[in-house]
Amino acid sequence: MDYDPAIVHFCGHGSGDEGIVFEDDDGQALLVNKDALSGLFKLFADKVECVVLNACYSEKQAKAIVKHIPYVIGMKKAVGDPAAIEFAVAFYDALGAGESIEFAYKLACNALQWKGIPEHLTPVLKIK
Repeated sequence: MDYDPAIVHFCGHGSGDEGIVFEDDDGQALLVNKDALSGLFKLFADKVECVVLNACYSEKQAKAIVKHIPYVIGMKKAVGDPAAIEFAVAFYDALGAGESIEFAYKLACNALQWKGIPEHLTPVLKIK
């Protein structure tokens, strides 16, 4: 709450219906479900413009969060580290160049194709 980011980026592990894996105070894995994530982002809906869930099987969480946030990117299946990294680099390169979130998403998917990474259809953009 010390910062007001326009974009929140999560990079880690996801388990579909069970949620996204965070770390608790004891350093243990904590699965946070879509309802809890959606509720959190509802509280920051006036500040956050985009959420990137760079985690396997995070499309369900993206669908829940987009009820409150204009743009949410999730992954509809497993995504390997090379694909996740390449997607993020291209996405933020485009945003840094002044492009829109929608354009940055499309460019990032295309960047995966250029590199021959088969997961270019894995990222999904949800728009409120």
